Amino acid sequence: MAQPYLDQLKKLVKDAGQEKLECKHFFSGAACYTDGKIFASLTSKGFALKLPEKARSKLIRQRGKALRYFPKAPVKKDYVVLTKEMVKNAETFKKLIKISMKYAQTRKT
Repeated sequence: MAQPYLDQLKKLVKDAGQEKLECKHFFSGAACYTDGKIFASLTSKGFALKLPEKARSKLIRQRGKALRYFPKAPVKKDYVVLTKEMVKNAETFKKLIKISMKYAQTRKT
């Protein structure tokens, strides 16, 4: 069930110029790692990136959503689910991937 998410995630990061990143199965979806730290996931909830507060707030104002895997589950801190339009905009998407990777690499937890 997770294989389509993994294949799709690999394609997304490759299209963003980041083909050397590690992508693996993650619960019923897929996750992408930089230096062993997760920075993105693709699940039935959508494509989510780990981002700093300022970027998260901006994206949520632009219709992005806080990541919540289950209806009553807590919100996943630091993650925003991007809209399909955000993912399809190559320039914006590449920029967000780079911001997310840097944030994940410098994050202590």
